[in-house]
Amino acid sequence: MLTPAAAQSLTEQLAELFAQRIRTRLLAPGAKLPSVRQCAQLHELSPSTVVAAYDRLLAQGLVLSRRNRGFYVRETASVGAAFVSLAGKSETAPLRAPVNAAALIRSMFHRPSDKPQPGMGAFPPDWMESTFMPTAVRKFSSSKALQSFSLRYGEPAGDVGLRQALSRKLATINVPATPEQIITTVGATHALDIVSRTLLRPGDTVMVEEPGWAIEFARLDALGMRILPVPRRAEGPDLEVMARYCEAHAGTVQAPKLFVSVSVLHNPTGYCITPGSAHRVLQLANQHNFYVLEDDTYSHLASEHETRLSALDGLQRSIYVSGFAKILAPNWRVGFVAAPGTLVERLLDTKMLTTLTTPALLEKALAWCIDQGQLRRHAERIRQRLDLARSRSVKLALAHGCTFAAEPAGLFGWVDTGVDTDALSQRMLDHGYLLAPGSLFHAARAPSTLMRINFATTQDAAFWKVFSKMVEPSAARATRRAA
Repeated sequence: MLTPAAAQSLTEQLAELFAQRIRTRLLAPGAKLPSVRQCAQLHELSPSTVVAAYDRLLAQGLVLSRRNRGFYVRETASVGAAFVSLAGKSETAPLRAPVNAAALIRSMFHRPSDKPQPGMGAFPPDWMESTFMPTAVRKFSSSKALQSFSLRYGEPAGDVGLRQALSRKLATINVPATPEQIITTVGATHALDIVSRTLLRPGDTVMVEEPGWAIEFARLDALGMRILPVPRRAEGPDLEVMARYCEAHAGTVQAPKLFVSVSVLHNPTGYCITPGSAHRVLQLANQHNFYVLEDDTYSHLASEHETRLSALDGLQRSIYVSGFAKILAPNWRVGFVAAPGTLVERLLDTKMLTTLTTPALLEKALAWCIDQGQLRRHAERIRQRLDLARSRSVKLALAHGCTFAAEPAGLFGWVDTGVDTDALSQRMLDHGYLLAPGSLFHAARAPSTLMRINFATTQDAAFWKVFSKMVEPSAARATRRAA
């Protein structure tokens, strides 16, 4: 908060506040700063103080001024990718989501405060505390055991014991993967990256669900892919849009090579694909010769009976990816990919070119946690706690004027606030809260009234009280404009 009696002037304090957020990417390149009047009202300053602070940011090269439009964080690099609109017209537009995805990741390491963060993508640390994880690590870190596998490179595909445990675990959700079809990775994101680098080349076309995981848009953009956004519905991806993409580019170099889907507990909506929709997706994949990359990151929070594309397809044209950071230990970074046998060696080559092997100590410890039933019991406790948190968060959100754009399920809620959440997120930062605005989950950023909330971190009434205060001015301005 700004302090009039501090050694720095209010102008210097305000400029430094914005400068710090820009450097840590809490304000991403391309983001618009509050108007002079809005900023003055928010911080109880004179407009001249705000103008002076913005002038300092201009002089430092951190922002730029656009005539009659306001002040924007300066772009540090050109970011863009080709995408196709739902009408089928080819366009080129700046991608804001990738930059903001990086900002959201950075915020994990530069938290704006110690308060529970509604925009975070993981459980709070105290939710995942356990006694069995230290026990598992100790079991494989005695001097003799540790030396036996630490003084030489491990298996390129990953620890054999873990791959066997994963094969048995996948069988419980009817995904038929032998240990030889499984490759361990440094988290699920690494698994997604291995698949993309193996199957795609710069300029290739990829279909991705929208709204979707911001980091996936960013990752594919960084690889130079052409992104085709597919609207995600309650029953699954929009099949008509997928078919239109495939038919429009059939037999050309722009034909889709890959479809990336979070089929179960989709991020951010919480939707789960229906069997009928899943069958049709796989029919399109076979008809138009593309692979389906199924990201089942939230599998531990879902029922074993939910439909998985890889279970229906039997890992023929489907590739299954998951990990354990969300449910067990974010810093262990253990993920895996289960793939058709014909792709395994190619995927393994890509893994070795990027990481050689993966750490055996944590893989052995994870295998023990799975085989002893510790992971299963831990996940059950997390699900029960999440059910209670979700119920409280939903009641608070509804009580404070929000509606849900999708039926609440899993870890995330897709909430309609009724106001521009990009602008709202900047105001909330001043009160120590990081939001995940709706624009973050689209390939081409556009203003949105939606935001993704984490049910585990939004069951605190204190957040919603601040939220209401910050929403009211925006709602009043919108009403005046409408009048």
